[in-house]
Amino acid sequence: MKNFIIITGIFLAAFACQPKEKAEQQEKTEIAKPDSPSFNPENSDAEAVTLADQVLKAHGGEENWDNTRYIAWNFLGARDLVWDKYTGNVRIDFPGQNATYLININEDTGRVKIGDRELTKNDSLNQYIKRGKQIWVNDSYWLVFPYKFKDPGVQLKYLGLDTTLTGKNAEVISLSFEKVGFTPQNKYNAYIDPETHLILQWDYYQNASDSAAAFKSEWTDYQEYGGIYLSSGRGERSLGDIKVAQEWDDKIFEEF
Repeated sequence: MKNFIIITGIFLAAFACQPKEKAEQQEKTEIAKPDSPSFNPENSDAEAVTLADQVLKAHGGEENWDNTRYIAWNFLGARDLVWDKYTGNVRIDFPGQNATYLININEDTGRVKIGDRELTKNDSLNQYIKRGKQIWVNDSYWLVFPYKFKDPGVQLKYLGLDTTLTGKNAEVISLSFEKVGFTPQNKYNAYIDPETHLILQWDYYQNASDSAAAFKSEWTDYQEYGGIYLSSGRGERSLGDIKVAQEWDDKIFEEF
């Protein structure tokens, strides 16, 4: 589970006969995705699991999500990210700070450049790689939350009917976490449109036991990107420059 972290300042006989470029592209798109534990429905309410399936379908469905390879976006004006879902390669650029992270979130490896200097000392580099992964966890969760409901370690609970900040009717489920992610103590409430099953709002709780949410934000400005539906509006804030693609120049993950 990739749950929310607040980070300030500064996250793919016949084949051999094909043309080389086409063969290389096919080889890239056939890269095996890493194995991971499965979602355990026994730890969740059946009604909440059904809603989670409806949410995934409404946002493009499991097949389209699994087939999505590259996603790029700007996180709240603070930084730009490009993510290769198949390999785990991530590029993070901080334009205002002249800093770039080139990391692999599956292998916990990478390179980091701060200003004009590339980090070379292992202790310092490893700290920045970990920080880059935490940034990716946070920033990707803000964007692809609807596809994370049935991640390993997630526990779903049906909370019933409620209204959003702007008075829209919604069905609400909570997402808590069982010893997974950087912040397993967090909790989210997801407000789901009863008709479209799109996410209308999320409430974030720093601790699952908290009685009041640390913040609440509506989800708006949905658009289709390559077969999946993503929302960019987060109340007064927004996620910008969203792009989804099946092909990308992989040099972006190798060169500063």
